[in-house]
Amino acid sequence: MTNPLLSAWDTPFELPPFDRITDADFEPAFHAALDDTRAAIAAITDTPDAPTFANTVEALELADAPLDRVLGVFYNVAGSDSTPAREELQRMFSPLLAAFSSEVTMNADLFQRIEALWQARDTLGLTDEQARVLMLTRRRFVRSGALLEGADRDRLKEVLERLASLGTEFTQNLLADERSWFMPLAEGDLDGLPEFVTDAARAAGTEKGVDGPAVTLSRSVITPFLQHSTRRDLRRKAYEAYTARGANGGDTDNRAIAAETLSLREERARLLGYDSFAAFKLETEMAGTPDRVRDLLMQVWEPAREAANKDAVRMTEMLHADGHNGELEPWDWHFYAERRREAEHDLDEAEIKPFLQLDRMIEASFDTANRLFGLEFAPLDVTLYHPDARAWEVTRDGQHVAVFVGDYFARGSKRSGAWCSAMRSQQKLAGDIRPIVVNVCNFAKPEDGQPGLLSWDDARTLFHEFGHALHQMLSDVTYSSISGTSVARDFVELPSQLYEHWLEVPEVLGKFATHARTGEAMPKALLDKLLAASTHDTGFQTVEFLSSAIVDLDFHDGAAPADPMEAQAATLERIGMPSAIRMRHATPHFAHVFAGDGYSSGYYSYMWSEVMDADAFDAFTETGDAFDPAMAVKLEEHILSKGGSVDAADLYTAFRGRLPGVDPLLKGRGLA
Repeated sequence: MTNPLLSAWDTPFELPPFDRITDADFEPAFHAALDDTRAAIAAITDTPDAPTFANTVEALELADAPLDRVLGVFYNVAGSDSTPAREELQRMFSPLLAAFSSEVTMNADLFQRIEALWQARDTLGLTDEQARVLMLTRRRFVRSGALLEGADRDRLKEVLERLASLGTEFTQNLLADERSWFMPLAEGDLDGLPEFVTDAARAAGTEKGVDGPAVTLSRSVITPFLQHSTRRDLRRKAYEAYTARGANGGDTDNRAIAAETLSLREERARLLGYDSFAAFKLETEMAGTPDRVRDLLMQVWEPAREAANKDAVRMTEMLHADGHNGELEPWDWHFYAERRREAEHDLDEAEIKPFLQLDRMIEASFDTANRLFGLEFAPLDVTLYHPDARAWEVTRDGQHVAVFVGDYFARGSKRSGAWCSAMRSQQKLAGDIRPIVVNVCNFAKPEDGQPGLLSWDDARTLFHEFGHALHQMLSDVTYSSISGTSVARDFVELPSQLYEHWLEVPEVLGKFATHARTGEAMPKALLDKLLAASTHDTGFQTVEFLSSAIVDLDFHDGAAPADPMEAQAATLERIGMPSAIRMRHATPHFAHVFAGDGYSSGYYSYMWSEVMDADAFDAFTETGDAFDPAMAVKLEEHILSKGGSVDAADLYTAFRGRLPGVDPLLKGRGLA
């Protein structure tokens, strides 16, 4: 029978035919697509014709289309709905793809053609976009070892293949720990839990096959439990299980993987002529150097630490008033922070949450995109990879723009966190190719027949990931290698973090924050209290983030540590980490850094982008209209549509007229 991954997709918008794809199709499709891509590369190098931009760079852009098609489906499905078969395929594909990438970028004949074009670039009559693609292509080859020879070249191939395998293993170990742990709750274990938390716990228990409520390691389940449970012993048990992910010993322990990964990254950087992996990695980012990153992080660290320590004093008093002696512990923080919010802002999450319905927040994100960019969203009746996933056609002025897929609920087969990806990216080289964009989240799934309810943090996550989706949808470039979110790592979070600001625009919540039972709009008094408390606990949140970012930078800025856990502890001691706060992502479960090298030396990127997003939203508020049409046009024209076709600093300067300083960020976090 014809493999559905290799045949034409006669489906709406050429969506993958998920009703016909099985796990058995992926491996033969992968090898066939790899062979086709290899043949396309050979055709570029075998031609007797002199190199041109069209027969070399553009041909290279098109060469991996068969592979992108297969892997665009596979990796989206494997990350959001894993099976043992898919996990085995990931372990198989990762080193093969790393080896093939090295095969291409270390292809001397292919690089010779690219280098010839680079040397003659001023005579080729290239457009600005083509010149940018040529520069990025050459840089990618050089940074992948194209200039290495002999033993160094062979060793770099081995290092990259091993790193790919380690990243896959790290991810799967983390998923296994998250999937296996849960804590059933008896009737007496529900003390202090509001109805929305017990409802989420019952749904989690059903998913785990438990007759009754349970706490899992999904953030949308464990965080509200930590905020509301009066059972300090159970809070500790749940919290320590959450922070122990990847460090439980046995086959799923990630500590040795982290150590080997850091060692191999250092070796990779030195083979390529860099002093450290951080120097190698940051060369292509807006920040440029480890020193510039460290300067930003430490500018924010001291005021954040001071704010967190002040909050800890107040919460320690509350702890003692409850009859508990000793110090405030990490499993106490969420609980007493919630009590502080109730006391200082007269704000109870149990009062807020019924107004933050998942479907209404999706509508809010769509309506905001409509008001800013004229986009419209219509539900699609199509078969997707999981029953929880749903799809919409995105149009503007009646013209198709994209297909958007939302997969919002946590499940044991889905890796943790939230992300945006594309099954197909926008490009024009092979025709007017429109994207298929996917947002994946891990919100607590409600019981059957009940509406999904979000925390304020969940609602921000939904807007954040949709900001990434808009970056993909509104992309308007010729070449897929610079499409959508294919930008500098410390620029990619700008559109997503900027979009979060519209959630806090009063008229957005005023329209879409409606009660799950009564349908009534959130009362203005409650809305005002919610927005007034927007900087509540930001000392904790900033310290939790920054400590992870600083540890990440320390890991990679210099010699790799023999024992990452000791190195992590040394960094935290050096910066004066408050004892009642732990890193947001400790090393054994720091997937941003160790599941691949996307955010390695780059976890700071969220903060770097936040400097810009705070300033960028000021551009709207300065007009007096958060939906100012002229400013929205500038945002799309200079940032969202451009992908990586222009240097990130130039894109921001074109939008804002200058680069920002750190003050808007500190003000936005209430740390000024």
